[in-house]
Amino acid sequence: MANKFHLDSLDRKILGIFAKDIRISFTEIARQCNITASAIHQRVQKLIEQNIIDGKTFKISPKAINYNTLAYVGVQINLVKQRTHQEVFEHIKGIPEVVECHNITGKYSFLLKIYAHSNEHLKKLLVEKLQSVVEVVATETFISLEEGFSRNLPVE
Repeated sequence: MANKFHLDSLDRKILGIFAKDIRISFTEIARQCNITASAIHQRVQKLIEQNIIDGKTFKISPKAINYNTLAYVGVQINLVKQRTHQEVFEHIKGIPEVVECHNITGKYSFLLKIYAHSNEHLKKLLVEKLQSVVEVVATETFISLEEGFSRNLPVE
């Protein structure tokens, strides 16, 4: 079993600064932490190596690229054979508009986060890409009217 990485007070301060402004320079973080920029760089590299910071992604505004509809979709699967769950998962993974897929408890097997250009585009995705899969017996769709807020977890 791997050892859990320990976040010390400096790591937590760095994460707190990043949570407020991901574009901040290492030099500015170093100034706020009263240490060198190279020390900040080393700390951030360790945080990336430990998968505490995802060093590979950035967030694109969906509306900026004409994805105006956000929906959450519960997917109910008829598990006709042992491999069905994984096969449906792999199918869903191949739909680019599905940006998150969670295995969940309850009446649904998966909870999806889907972006579409419009309600019509969403309907097409649901009918042609999800509901057309034989093992998918039901879906329930929740359209987000407006995002109230989105945030990182507090670093304590």
